[in-house]
Amino acid sequence: MSLGQQLAPHLPFLRRYGRALTGSQSHGDKYVRATLEAIVAAPEEFPRDVDPRLGLYRTFQAIWGSTNDDQQADPGDVDDQEAVARARLARMTPLSRQALLLTAMEGFTVEDTAYLINVSPSEVESLVADALSEIENQTRARVLIIEDEPIIAMDIETIVRDLGHEVTGVAVTRDEAVALAMDDRPGLVLADIQLADDSSGIDAVKDILGEFQVPVIFITAFPERLLTGERPEPTFLITKPFQRSTVKAAISQALFFDQSTAPVS
Repeated sequence: MSLGQQLAPHLPFLRRYGRALTGSQSHGDKYVRATLEAIVAAPEEFPRDVDPRLGLYRTFQAIWGSTNDDQQADPGDVDDQEAVARARLARMTPLSRQALLLTAMEGFTVEDTAYLINVSPSEVESLVADALSEIENQTRARVLIIEDEPIIAMDIETIVRDLGHEVTGVAVTRDEAVALAMDDRPGLVLADIQLADDSSGIDAVKDILGEFQVPVIFITAFPERLLTGERPEPTFLITKPFQRSTVKAAISQALFFDQSTAPVS
């Protein structure tokens, strides 16, 4: 199997990581493209002593680390999410966020994450703890849950409340979700794709976003329906069955880029 064939299944998830790391689909995709260009230009330098996915993320991290720290974007190119991210980044080390995303969202072990960001495993654990603490201190939101499985909905609601957020309601259909959102505007939406009456959580989210902007996290057993390569793709996507730590990380990261919880300069 060629290197390209080995890497292809992992590219949608690397793009997800790039989007979450930068807060921008276009900006994240630029780093992914640069990663692929670097591999094509010098395939002999690709890490062959590790799993292909680990080597792919290692290459991405090398490019990110070599350009991001000192990069100054043109103010005209900075959107609202990036402006919020910059305000938060002033209060947090980039390594902490990378450690959090790589472990909790991308599912890498502490040891693999240590390899990817070039620190010790104990440092990774400390960085993750620091990131969660800092983001949770900065962000508080009112959350709408769109989920038709009662046990899963209760689990998500517990996670949300444990993080210090308020739940505005739990919807099980598209119409109910839209009605709840219009009646009590949330600051974050957690949505399943397939709902109780065979309606679509995707359609519910589109209806809500047609009325006002709000960060959205999809939690679904069918991630391939959203990771299609078409625009726009969701920045935050969690696959069922999920780990509680993954949901916590996604909530923290989604609110990290949200204007309504932006830190005051």
